Amino acid sequence: MNIYAYIRVSTADQNEDRQLAAMRELQIPSRNIFTDKQSGKDFERWGYKKLVKKLKAGDLLYVLSIDRLGRNYEEIQNQWRILTKEKGVDIAVIDMPLLDTRLNKDLMGTFIADLVLQILSFVAQSERENIRKRQAQGISAAKARGVKFGRPIKAMPDHFGELVKKWEQGLITTKEMLKQCGICRSTLYQKYNEYRLLNKNCPKR
Repeated sequence: MNIYAYIRVSTADQNEDRQLAAMRELQIPSRNIFTDKQSGKDFERWGYKKLVKKLKAGDLLYVLSIDRLGRNYEEIQNQWRILTKEKGVDIAVIDMPLLDTRLNKDLMGTFIADLVLQILSFVAQSERENIRKRQAQGISAAKARGVKFGRPIKAMPDHFGELVKKWEQGLITTKEMLKQCGICRSTLYQKYNEYRLLNKNCPKR
C-alpha cells in the first residue's frame, strides 16, 4: 500500500501551507504529494490527473477537506466513486473523520459516509457559487464607482515618433526599441500599427 496526498488551492497567490503541514504530520513522502493551483469547478487539473494515474487498489489518499478535492457537487460524487469503487482506493478526509473509507465498511457505515459526502459536496459547490456572486457584485459596484479593470494602457514615450523613424531606417534595433519603450514585442507592433494609421505617410514596416 502506498499513501498519497492531494492539495489544491484556487489561485497561484493562495497559500497551501496548512494543507502541507497536515500531510507532513502524517509523514507522507513529498514525492507522493500532488498539488494543483486551480479552481475546483471541475477535475481537469494536471496534478490531480497525474495522481489518479499513480493510484492503485489498496492505496490510501488523504485530502484535508472535501472542498480541496473539488467544488462541483456531481463531479465530487463521480470522482469519489471512481477512486473508491473502480480503482479500489481508500480516501481519508482529515477534517471530517466520518469520511474515511477504511472505517465502518458495513452497510450503515457506508450509508453514513455517503450521506456526509453528499452534504459536504453540496456545501462545497454552494460556497463556490456564493464566492462567484460576491465577486460579480463587487465588480459591478466597483464599475459603478468608475473603477477600471484590466491591464492599464501602456503610454508610449513622448519621442515615440522619432524612435519609429530611426527603427524604420535601421538606426536602432528592435531590441533597442523595446527597451526604449518598455514594452514587449507584440505591444510594440500593436503601437506601431496604431501610429501608422494615425500617420498615413508612415510606410508600413
